[in-house]
Amino acid sequence: MDWNNRNNGKTIQIAVSRLQPKAGKAKSTVFTNPGGPGGAGLTMPLLYLGRPKLSENADIIGIDPRGTGASSNVTCGNFQTLGSADPRDRSRANLDLVYGGMELQAKFCQTRSGELGKFITTDQTVKDLDLLRQLLGKKKVSWLGYSGGSWMGAYYATYFPKTLDKIVLDSNADFSGPWQGVFDDWGMGFERRFRVDFLPWVAKYDSVYHLGKSGEEVRQAYERTRAQLNAQPVTRPEGTYDGVVLDFLLRAALYSKESFADAAQTFAELAGTAPARLTAQASYPDASTGTLYSILCNDTAFQGGRKYLERDAVRDGERWPLFGYYQIMGPCAYWDRPNVRLERPTGRGVAPTLMVQSVRDPATPLEGAQRAHRNFQNSVLLTVRDEGDHGIYGFGNECVDDIVERYLVDGVTPGKDLSCPGVPLPAPGAPKGTSLATAQDYATRLGW
Repeated sequence: MDWNNRNNGKTIQIAVSRLQPKAGKAKSTVFTNPGGPGGAGLTMPLLYLGRPKLSENADIIGIDPRGTGASSNVTCGNFQTLGSADPRDRSRANLDLVYGGMELQAKFCQTRSGELGKFITTDQTVKDLDLLRQLLGKKKVSWLGYSGGSWMGAYYATYFPKTLDKIVLDSNADFSGPWQGVFDDWGMGFERRFRVDFLPWVAKYDSVYHLGKSGEEVRQAYERTRAQLNAQPVTRPEGTYDGVVLDFLLRAALYSKESFADAAQTFAELAGTAPARLTAQASYPDASTGTLYSILCNDTAFQGGRKYLERDAVRDGERWPLFGYYQIMGPCAYWDRPNVRLERPTGRGVAPTLMVQSVRDPATPLEGAQRAHRNFQNSVLLTVRDEGDHGIYGFGNECVDDIVERYLVDGVTPGKDLSCPGVPLPAPGAPKGTSLATAQDYATRLGW
């Protein structure tokens, strides 16, 4: 449980999967991570069944990091304050709900997770990874991580630089600084994706959604619908919608262009302009929430208290109203942080690292990835132009897939920064490509 005090006799379990080539011996071993932090990765190798150049040449390892999935879990007791109150309402009574909820979130997560919660850190997790490498009998492994998996990969490389062969970091958090800066950029990132990609796309298909013929008209429809839902929430089979739930619906859609159509359809139905089409809504395990907050609040110190949070929300919310008022890391202001000191990732002594980044990624914006690239020696940045998806390799961009696999499988390291074109936004009703949900579907059919 605690790599820094191995003699205490307390252990945890880590769930691992392996996807092996159908025929022949694997040329390499690739550790994978879907991000979060807190995302379970046990089924992730199945995503690459559609990438034969990788799956037929490598053992692909899926891992549920400590705290989540089928590994030893932490929990917040199913308490979740984010989204329980509208942060645009800056009345004193509502602010007490918002920030009182953040304080309760910290207490629930830390109390219900018990002793293990103190050891859900990047420092401990990368030491789990190196144990796994040793158990597999490998001198070196490669790393393929997305989003929060870029943070974990950069730290794994920092702690164990001689054990990593190829390193691919896709949709990069700024791992050269603290977590707080990563999430401070969320309002900007989501607003940019919302205004540059989603709103004009919905307007382009006004004949389908009837929400406006320009991006600004669609944005005004969003504001009207949001206000109407706050005044009179609407209950549908998948749940009850108020303005906050609409925000979260649209935020979730901005991660991938393939989610635009379903979100626009629901948005249109809530706005009263389209026939209702009933669908189910996904849910997420509480262990991932517990792991998320533990990593964010344990890893790096949070600067500021309630007064800072109040000022920060108004500043970001006025600039980026879609999601700028929401403060993912707010509970960290009330966290009883353990004595964790992470080694700073610099890239010194680390294998060549390929970073993949779309220019309008909402969750890990380009600016943070560029800072991390500048501060991480021997890294190469592959920028995906006119693209906003979060998670690029393996999801249908042939240019990116080719460059990543030439590096990851063939060992051809790009000599300099380079770029690829993005994938155009789809028309409503277009067939969907591969996603992490595809991997989960494979796993279900296999009985995992």
